[in-house]
Amino acid sequence: MFLPSFQLTNKIAFVTGAGRGIGRALAIGLAEAGADVMIVSRTASNLEEVAGGINKTGRKA
Repeated sequence: MFLPSFQLTNKIAFVTGAGRGIGRALAIGLAEAGADVMIVSRTASNLEEVAGGINKTGRKA
């Protein structure tokens, strides 16, 4: 979900627990708002999947 008034362009967000659930949704949502996102999780395979979702928004993971 993207809110036009919520812009994070040129910002960097840090999300722990980004591999699944709320953390995953938050990481992708922050990327959709314009932030590059640093993601952390215990499972590398989950992170690769989330990073792909972030990269699809045009932002860096």
